[in-house]
Amino acid sequence: QVQLVESGGGLVQSGGSLRLSCAASGISFNARYVDWYRQAPGKQREWVGLITSTDEIAYAEAVKDRFTISRDNARNTVDLQMNSLKLEDTALYLCHVQLSGNHYWGQGTQVTVSP
Repeated sequence: QVQLVESGGGLVQSGGSLRLSCAASGISFNARYVDWYRQAPGKQREWVGLITSTDEIAYAEAVKDRFTISRDNARNTVDLQMNSLKLEDTALYLCHVQLSGNHYWGQGTQVTVSP
């Protein structure tokens, strides 16, 4: 059974940093395509970035140059380092994988950026 668990969220002041982690069980993240998304209250889910099976990485324009995605095969996690956080980064952050046509999501970790 595939399970994804996000962690690392919290309350941070504008300009601060947080590091999120998505841990997997029932699946190896090694050479796996993994996305990060976020959803703010009253808004649609927004794609944040991805790491491909060959470790190519792409980011949404809104987070490019501030966020960094990395894979840790020893811990079986995909991490999201968030720097220079802005008020508009406040959201529930979720990781996502697709396996054999099925979509798997974690429960999310809340990031709240204060002035």
